[in-house]
Amino acid sequence: SAGLTEEQKEFQKVAFDFAAKEMAPHMAEWDEKEIFPVETMRKAAQLGFGGIYVKPDVGGSGLSRLDTSIIFEALSTGCTSTTAYMSIHNMCVWMIDTFGNEEQRRRFCPSLCSMEKFASYCLTEPGSGSDAASLLTSAQRKGDTYVLNGSKAFISGGGDTDVYVVMCRTGGPGPKGISCLVLEKGTAGLSFGKKERKVGWNSQPTRAVIFEDCVVPVGNRLGAEGQGFSIAMKGLNGGRINIASCSLGAAHASVLLTQEHLTVRKQFGEPLANNQYLQFRLAEMATRLVAARLMVRNAAQALQEGREDAAVLCSMAKLFATDECFVICNQALQMHGGYGYLKDYAVQQFVRDVRVHQILEGTNEVMRMIVARSLLQG
Repeated sequence: SAGLTEEQKEFQKVAFDFAAKEMAPHMAEWDEKEIFPVETMRKAAQLGFGGIYVKPDVGGSGLSRLDTSIIFEALSTGCTSTTAYMSIHNMCVWMIDTFGNEEQRRRFCPSLCSMEKFASYCLTEPGSGSDAASLLTSAQRKGDTYVLNGSKAFISGGGDTDVYVVMCRTGGPGPKGISCLVLEKGTAGLSFGKKERKVGWNSQPTRAVIFEDCVVPVGNRLGAEGQGFSIAMKGLNGGRINIASCSLGAAHASVLLTQEHLTVRKQFGEPLANNQYLQFRLAEMATRLVAARLMVRNAAQALQEGREDAAVLCSMAKLFATDECFVICNQALQMHGGYGYLKDYAVQQFVRDVRVHQILEGTNEVMRMIVARSLLQG
């Protein structure tokens, strides 16, 4: 809580309490049975967590990017996988709120902010992941509609969610030919692939989203034709902060679990906490966590202020925090010994859930490319 305002400390406490009471007791079951905890998320939305940085006139909480980071870090201590989905949902609602017209904002945002409805972000395709600008899903204009064909891969919430924010090609090759459409579940021609079997993130379904002659009104386009790639990237700047914040929460919880384990567990006639090597490892974990947290909060502040270096700082923070927090969680598992590898112990789930954060919202290799490009272009 260092450096936070009284108001920020207050909603941080609300988020920690919600994580401890409503999420942590069910985290293992949601993972094992692959339950998408809709009712729990709706309870979180009652606290304002369904549209955290969405404007209040359409049901959002109107909070800052830093406030959002604090909330997602706290919620992730209860269940990282569920919080990560909530972060994607929030990103989608923000995109509609920011780039939609008044009619679109009022049609979509209120039910998304209350989490009566859920949203999915559709950018990645089977043939275009890191190279998102090469996406092939096409939208042909026919009068007042678009006819959408193609498919998206690895879509969080796919099949279980109600609203799909889709990047598709309305023009020529490259980023300037991409537009953004909002589709609703039930649209003719919209279907889903099988539910993917994943290492972690099991409390949220992941499926391919398939479009076969889907007819979408032109009134469902966010922004102008050709603006889609820019909208997608602006959404991802915030998404990178959000997912880095989820990694912070997992690492935070893992440090606390390790602290407790070292105090309780005895070897060679004394608590593990008396072993200087393990003391040093714990100190390193806590230091990495604080360093990562400072980077994420700095980037969140830059994004909120609209600074020129915000995109690069978001990439740096995502790269650093997700890498370092995985190291922390993995080290926590190691320090639990054999117990850490048992599913009865939460630490292994944090390791599994946090690993994918180094891949999604732009792989950490792409984050390095963004930072390097910025440096070399001066």
